Amino acid sequence: MKAALIAIVLAALASQPRAVAASDQVIQVDYSNQGLSPSQWTMTLRPDGSGHFRSQMGKLVSSDPHEINTPGVDRDLQVSPEYAAKIFDIARRHNWFNESCESHMKVAFQGWKTLTYTGPQGQGSCTFNYSKDKEMQWLGESVEAVAETIVEGERLEVLLQHDRLGLDDEMEFLTEAAGDGRAQQICTIRDILERLAQDDEVLERVRKRAKALLEHGTT
Repeated sequence: MKAALIAIVLAALASQPRAVAASDQVIQVDYSNQGLSPSQWTMTLRPDGSGHFRSQMGKLVSSDPHEINTPGVDRDLQVSPEYAAKIFDIARRHNWFNESCESHMKVAFQGWKTLTYTGPQGQGSCTFNYSKDKEMQWLGESVEAVAETIVEGERLEVLLQHDRLGLDDEMEFLTEAAGDGRAQQICTIRDILERLAQDDEVLERVRKRAKALLEHGTT
């Protein structure tokens, strides 16, 4: 009797709909623009904000002898849960990217963005340079800005090791980019910013800017 009751309970539990785990849903962004450095990168995001970013080492984009190569990146990332939720909400409203998102308008080349959703709702993918849909265009520009932040973080890592004086110009650029939206989700490079903020061997301006960016939070 007891065994039969256990079997009934287990069967009832098995029939309940399983909660969708964050790891069951993934949005992947593949970006390509041969005019930029790095020219290609891939970002994956889950609903809880976790993900991964990968790019190859970029090429020098200027003849400045003090310029450094854009380092390759291959690491996990964490954006804010609010940001990730907005990305997945857009994907849901756009049929999980099972629709055309390229405008075919004659506009300046901004780079090819391929957005792919994989999860319980199925799979969808669309590619665009420019989208007439405001949400999709925002999404493309926003993930580019997050990638910019991550790559800048890697450049700061290199400069901290090899050219501490070069940190001044790089931090000035990052501060301006965070202010006008070219760099977003500063939380993805919190580790390097915290180290700079506490490093007495870098310029005071660098420390102050690092602290200010940390206060910038998750935007």
